[in-house]
Amino acid sequence: MLKRTQNTARGIGTTFVAALTIAVLGACSTPSTSPTPSGTGSEAPVPAIGANSFTADFSAMAQLKGLASQGKGLIGVLLPDTTTSARYVTFDAPYLKKAFEAAGLGSTQFKIDNAQGSASTMQTQAEADITAGASVLLVDALDSGSGAAIEADATARGVKVIDYDRLVKGGAKDRVYVSFDNVKVGQLIGEGEVSCIADWKVSKPNILIMNGDPTDNNAKLFAEGYNGVLKRHFDSKEYVKVGEPAGTWTPSVAQTTFAQQYTAHPNINAVVTPNDDNANAVIAYLQSKKIPAKTFPTTGQDASLSGLQNILKGYQCGTVYKPIYFEAQAAAAVAIIMRSGNEVPAALVNGKTTDDTAKTDVGSVLLTPLWVTTKNMADTVVKDGAVKVSDLCVSQVKEACAAAGIK
Repeated sequence: MLKRTQNTARGIGTTFVAALTIAVLGACSTPSTSPTPSGTGSEAPVPAIGANSFTADFSAMAQLKGLASQGKGLIGVLLPDTTTSARYVTFDAPYLKKAFEAAGLGSTQFKIDNAQGSASTMQTQAEADITAGASVLLVDALDSGSGAAIEADATARGVKVIDYDRLVKGGAKDRVYVSFDNVKVGQLIGEGEVSCIADWKVSKPNILIMNGDPTDNNAKLFAEGYNGVLKRHFDSKEYVKVGEPAGTWTPSVAQTTFAQQYTAHPNINAVVTPNDDNANAVIAYLQSKKIPAKTFPTTGQDASLSGLQNILKGYQCGTVYKPIYFEAQAAAAVAIIMRSGNEVPAALVNGKTTDDTAKTDVGSVLLTPLWVTTKNMADTVVKDGAVKVSDLCVSQVKEACAAAGIK
């Protein structure tokens, strides 16, 4: 909790007036050409901003302008790739830029890079940011090993660290983690699968569980969520768990894995897919086998264009919508507060996430995800502008868009 003090002037008299006169005369007689040192005078307080303060118009970021003006150093943003999800280019980068600018930062005070899937490239980008005077690094690591190395180097050089979207296992001691509640994401996926099996009248569900990359802590949390939901159905013999092969975030690998499993187990009639891009790869394979719509449940997350269209086509049950403009604003807010030398307030750091490698709980900003189907697509992703109607409602799904009230 930031402690604020207020000084109260008492007994202002002639002594004060005389002192003030001398000070003014002295200032007038000797002009100074030196700039005022940063951090002197009145410092901006940390605003009362919490995890639920952020909105689609980015208006909450204006509360941070005072801190942005008094902070020092570059904020370096390290994004992972452009292949495992379209979100990093389509949403994260532009939303982070908008959040920083809405808080008053100029283009020379932050830098957003994408490692294009290369851990060595991300390391190089991190080193370049630190050399350029970074005081905060916002890291969305490709894997925990390379991420921990980046964070160890940053910490040794006095740079603050934020884990963005993915927790870096074994990462910096005093970091803050900004993400959605990823166990809840998994629970929504599991609940969506259960609902879809009932709605699509899938008899004797034989389910393949497909996970994300095992090196990604988020994949572990997603699996914890959906396996927790499905366990009771497996235990009661209502559903059959056919298998749970090695996970991946690479769609082509996911498609190959699914094809192998489906060939070996042709009784599979439902699948848990952990994101929209992997689901899209599986759906393409199912369509090649002439599997009809609304007969073979798949799931996803990220509310990608392909995912939303697959929902409208009846090949995907739903998608977890994580309004990335919330996550980008939260991360930018934490970065600006850290850059100003202040502690991140408890209202913003609203949870903890366990780092099994470091054997510690990491202070976390955990945001709330939503499950999107045809029933609420118009009132969520479309209303928020996360997708353009002209892009979404192409000829193949125009009728489905109209039926879903999307105009």
